[in-house]
Amino acid sequence: MDFILNAVIVLGSIALVAAVVLYMVSKKFAVDEDPRIGQVQEALPGANCGGCGFAGCSGMADALVKGAERGSIDGLMCPVGGQEVMGQVADLLGMAVANTEPQVAVVRCNGTCEHRLRIAQYDGLMTCAAMHATGAGETACGYGCLGCGDCVQACQFDAIRMNPETRLPEVDDDKCTSCGACVKACPRHIIELRKKGPKNRRVYVQCVNQDKGAAARKACQVACIACGKCEKACSFDAITIENNLSYIDFNKCRLCTKCVDECPTGAIVKVNFPVKKKIEIKEAAV
Repeated sequence: MDFILNAVIVLGSIALVAAVVLYMVSKKFAVDEDPRIGQVQEALPGANCGGCGFAGCSGMADALVKGAERGSIDGLMCPVGGQEVMGQVADLLGMAVANTEPQVAVVRCNGTCEHRLRIAQYDGLMTCAAMHATGAGETACGYGCLGCGDCVQACQFDAIRMNPETRLPEVDDDKCTSCGACVKACPRHIIELRKKGPKNRRVYVQCVNQDKGAAARKACQVACIACGKCEKACSFDAITIENNLSYIDFNKCRLCTKCVDECPTGAIVKVNFPVKKKIEIKEAAV
């Protein structure tokens, strides 16, 4: 009995000493967290999508509070919550937040089954990442969409679906939060975040093929051939040609659509523009 009692006393003493040491250490090395971090995190949507550039909403909240301590939260934006949530966060922190134009994901490939003929059959793991690792995929274009839907799987907001007929992804403007998950998921970088534009109108080059004109056109009927007609037609210096590919800077584009009319292959598209009405001219009776 004495042996057991002694053991209990010894173990109890060790536990008591350890508890006291841990308590003193926790007090000495305690890190005081700004209570505003928790308040800001509660205001954020909690999607933890990483679209803000941080690992999750907690990281974003911490960055916002630190930004407020420095006197500015410019450059920090929650794409899911948008301007409304950022306004609430700004009120909590007593800061002003700059107005940021909403963005949306666009698919820069129009290589449908009709435009881009299938020349091979892939029989491996049905993911874009796996197919891209094996080579060009099932078509002659080594730049275009692979059609396996990695972007669809990456989207947490059900904003992308694969069109079964074209085998291309389609983005729902109303559901897209511009979190950028689909951009990161695409191994061929055909998805880009662009400004939604006034009345959701956008103009962009729907091609990322960097082959020379003849080779690009052979692989896909609607490929950009870098002919330069769009660049010459643009009065706002919004179009540049690099690596055999035209690109429209959405910060400079004024949506005049002249480039769309000039493109000989139809590689430049305009979205949500009204359809021009055809004017019928009736001949006067003689």
